[in-house]
Amino acid sequence: MYIVIEGQDGTGKSTQVELLSQYFTKQGKNTITFHEPDGNLKSARALRDIIKDKTYNLNPMTHVLLFSATRLELWKKLAEPTLKSGGIVISARNWWSTLAYQGYGQGVSRSKIIRLTKSIMPTPYIHPTHSLILTLDDKTRNLRKRTRDHNSSHDTFESKPTSFQTIVNHAYLKIAKDFNIKTLDASSPIDELFTQVKTQLGF
Repeated sequence: MYIVIEGQDGTGKSTQVELLSQYFTKQGKNTITFHEPDGNLKSARALRDIIKDKTYNLNPMTHVLLFSATRLELWKKLAEPTLKSGGIVISARNWWSTLAYQGYGQGVSRSKIIRLTKSIMPTPYIHPTHSLILTLDDKTRNLRKRTRDHNSSHDTFESKPTSFQTIVNHAYLKIAKDFNIKTLDASSPIDELFTQVKTQLGF
């Protein structure tokens, strides 16, 4: 299975991915997790560092290409071998993030993003076995982000103004509708939300 948990930063994607990993590992299943554009892979982390550093002031289409490169690396070197051996791949984010942030948020042609992704990524990546978008209102999401231990002042996207974040928030709802992806309000406590995530995904 290839499972994707999507949504903006602060919605709790990584936490739910980790809980799902623990859930399947306890069942004796081989499970790997990663967070696009990262994931225990040196090449992906190097590309991620460039993407996330706003001092580079990269062109939005350059972001699309770099994100595409990282996901190809992650898929070919981590996900594909795990799936071929019968394992489970759980990812925080996939190409829908690029559609939301670079397409709706930065104005890159969404059809171009779709064409590029389909031209380099295999069908199992394009169509995950299970997928879910976590949603959260901007006020709650921003409060959660402020309580986290890291500083995102130099992050390319998290340092963008509220207006940009609101556009991305609405973009995810549009993507959910266009690609028939389930959504879930992420405002519940972690354990309660995990129960809801399992129910939505059918576990």
